[in-house]
Amino acid sequence: MLVVDVEASGVEAQKHSIVSVGALDLANPTNRFYMECRVWDGAHIMDEALAVNGFSKAQITDPKKASEAELIHAFEAWSESVPERTLAGQNVSFDRDFLKHAAERAGHTAWPFAYRTIDTHTLCYMHMVLKGLTPPTRNRRSALDLDAVLNYCGIPEEPAPHNALTGALSHAEVIARLLYGRKLLPEFMQFEIPWK
Repeated sequence: MLVVDVEASGVEAQKHSIVSVGALDLANPTNRFYMECRVWDGAHIMDEALAVNGFSKAQITDPKKASEAELIHAFEAWSESVPERTLAGQNVSFDRDFLKHAAERAGHTAWPFAYRTIDTHTLCYMHMVLKGLTPPTRNRRSALDLDAVLNYCGIPEEPAPHNALTGALSHAEVIARLLYGRKLLPEFMQFEIPWK
C-alpha cells in the first residue's frame, strides 16, 4: 500500500497545482518520499490553501524549485520500488486526482495507479461502527477529518501548517492501528492505542 499526502495550491486538480508530495510504503515504512515543487505556469493559487500548507506565493513560484512535472516523474519513479501501489490516505481521492492531473500535464501516457483507493476516513468510520460507536457529524455530514481520526486512534492533531510527509506518516499510522491493531512508526510509539 502506498500511503500518500498531497499539498496543493487549491482544491481543484484541473486548475490548481501540486506544491509538495509525501509518501511511504506501508509494508516498508522506512521507504519514504518527499518533494516540493513550484506550481505549473498558469495554475491558480488560493490564499486559503497556502494558509493550510504554510507555503508562501514566493515559495511555490520559485523558479529554482523543481517543476510539478519533475516532481510527478520523481514520484512515479520512486513508487516503482513499492510492491503494492494501491493509494491510501485521508480523503485520498483528492491526492489521487492531483497526481493523475499532474501526470497528464507532465506527459505520462501510462498512469500506473488504480482508481480504487483506501481512505482512512472510511476505515475509521467502519471501525467506530463495529465498536458500537456513532461516528461524529457536523452539518449532517461525517466530521471525521484527519484530526478526528488521529484523536480516535490516540494520536494528537497534526501540527499546523500541514506538511505532506507529516500527513503521509499520520495516515500510515492510523491505517496500521485501524486495520491491524498495531503501532507502526517510531514517530508515534509514545501514543497508546485507545481500544487496546
